[in-house]
Amino acid sequence: MLEIIISLVLLVATGFLIAKNYDAKFVLLTAGIVIMIAAVLLGHPVLKPEDSTGLVLLDPFKQIGLIFVKQLGGVGLTIMVLFGFSSYMTHIGASDVAVHLLTKPLGRIKSQYILVPIVFLLGNLLSLVVPSASSLAVLLMATLYPVLKNTGMSSLTAGAIIATTATIMPTPLGADSVVAAENLGINLVEYVFSYHAKISIPVLLIMAVVHYFWQKYMDKRQQGTLQQEINDEKLVVKNDLPPAYYGLLPILPLILVLLFGLIITSVKLGLVEITFICMAIALIIEIIRKGSFKETSKQLSIFFTGMGTGLAQVVSLLVAAGMLVEGLKSMGIIDMLIESVRHIEGAGVILMLTFAGVEGLITFISGSGLAVFYSVINIIPEISEKLGINGVMVALPMQLIANLVRSISPVAAVIIVVASIIKVNPIQIVKRTSVPILVGIVSCFILSFIFFT
Repeated sequence: MLEIIISLVLLVATGFLIAKNYDAKFVLLTAGIVIMIAAVLLGHPVLKPEDSTGLVLLDPFKQIGLIFVKQLGGVGLTIMVLFGFSSYMTHIGASDVAVHLLTKPLGRIKSQYILVPIVFLLGNLLSLVVPSASSLAVLLMATLYPVLKNTGMSSLTAGAIIATTATIMPTPLGADSVVAAENLGINLVEYVFSYHAKISIPVLLIMAVVHYFWQKYMDKRQQGTLQQEINDEKLVVKNDLPPAYYGLLPILPLILVLLFGLIITSVKLGLVEITFICMAIALIIEIIRKGSFKETSKQLSIFFTGMGTGLAQVVSLLVAAGMLVEGLKSMGIIDMLIESVRHIEGAGVILMLTFAGVEGLITFISGSGLAVFYSVINIIPEISEKLGINGVMVALPMQLIANLVRSISPVAAVIIVVASIIKVNPIQIVKRTSVPILVGIVSCFILSFIFFT
């Protein structure tokens, strides 16, 4: 009983602090260490005897090292390499070229409302090239916003579409998909295209249609108050872009993943190896174009700096989240949870709604929700196996909702970026994104229930 009380108090405190925008890594790591020390004091072992330091009060700190080694030897390295590659693509201008090439034809479309679903879907496609929602928003506001305005589209409609462009596009290059596939024990390509895409693509199409009708309705309702000034100081437009073929470089890892995952299956290449191959190709192209091996070789530091960003932003979060989960396991809370729902009919649906609900709530309050997803993803396979349910049914809605709810949180970076550029209150943008996102959330639940129960 004491274990449950201590665990609940710490979990509530952890959720509260994350919701209040305290650093999630610090909060999760601290909570993990505290709960492990409490477990030790209550007589529960934190580590197996062969892994123990010999002094049980120091075992929680040994656990940090073990989790770091585990993450850096597997999914953590993959995430760091992807971050490094993305940073290099941004540095050489390849990401800007890809966005420019894909958005340029939109200037020929003169119907503002036909553009709404097209831009929404295209923007989500561009999230494959620029995975950061706020970075993509800045880029699209600089390149695409003027095009949309020229068609007569209102500022709030254009802003709402751009604020929802980086949501749930299925990609094997996403850190959250890499983590989910690894923990669920599913091949990454299979997870993305056999599970994720089965839900996310229909949901994106539904949201595109809803966007069309909702923005049209809101424009009519707010007629006469729609034109906004734009804050040009927040936009940096690059004019010296590299050649058009550079636009292929950011999606080259995706092409090779599909090539070796679906067609040339006799060649066994992981995402890390594929990304390094793509990096080597990009470096060779840069050397040939610039004619300077020395100058290009110095750019390699951008890749490793990006890897460091991946370590700081995601891998450290996985380690911190892993500490909290290991602490809960030491307290026996995970086993108690399993036993409490084992004999309940529809336990899978209850878990899906519970985990996704907590995910959505914290994402809405804090503007960043993947911390919760990373915190519990590694216990979902254990729980689902013991309950005889499909782990994907619990994990996938969490993953999707973490990315969707961000676009209706007034404190999310992407909402603040768009609102500050068109000089409106973030709530004005949220009003425009709310209905498409909420319909998307409900659709995720319904489709997950249909396909995975």
